[in-house]
Amino acid sequence: MKNAETDEDAGTLLTIGENAYRRIRSDIIFGRLQPAQKLKLEKLRVPYGVSISTLREILNRLSSEGLVIAEGQRGFEVAPVSVDNLKEIAALRLLLETHALEESFAAGDMDWEGRVVAAHHKLARLEARMREGDRSETELWKRYDWEFHQALISACGSNVLMDAHAAIFDKYLRYQMIALSFRGDIAAEEHKIMHDSALKRDAATAREVLKRHVEGGVEHALATGTIR
Repeated sequence: MKNAETDEDAGTLLTIGENAYRRIRSDIIFGRLQPAQKLKLEKLRVPYGVSISTLREILNRLSSEGLVIAEGQRGFEVAPVSVDNLKEIAALRLLLETHALEESFAAGDMDWEGRVVAAHHKLARLEARMREGDRSETELWKRYDWEFHQALISACGSNVLMDAHAAIFDKYLRYQMIALSFRGDIAAEEHKIMHDSALKRDAATAREVLKRHVEGGVEHALATGTIR
């Protein structure tokens, strides 16, 4: 026997809940919900348009991803940040991305090359604007950055590896957004070398530059003094 709620209604509720999950997740990653901020369910209910019970489910889901801390009877808070945690996240990102990059360079076809070229074109255009002083679209910049690195590894042949990389990349990205970390010409040149290396299938150069890119990002973020 069916529940009184129709399939259409259930689908709508699922969509609303998923939309709220994505919004909260994005607000954590982009720093609108700040590290260690208490997440009061009653205060979040109206802006995110979901019930208390749905919010609790969402925050438990984000807790399993390491973006929220569940404090038992005391509620939830945004996961704090620390130097040690940033270094751990960067090391894991480098491990996953290096392996995926090598696999992708070996297996990539012309469609893969097209994805890499298109993603780099968007990123390079936005980075050029940022180097000229326009910092009005930092979230779009990081989305293009994510798309470029995902394109580089998109021929690796493993959805599990791609998903793991995306999850750790988001945690790394949160630190960059908190520190407002943009390395200008250096990062843009590293992206260009990785792009060129992909088209030449030069995995050795790409691997070396990726290491410099990630570790340089950590050093730059820490130099702002925002993360302790």
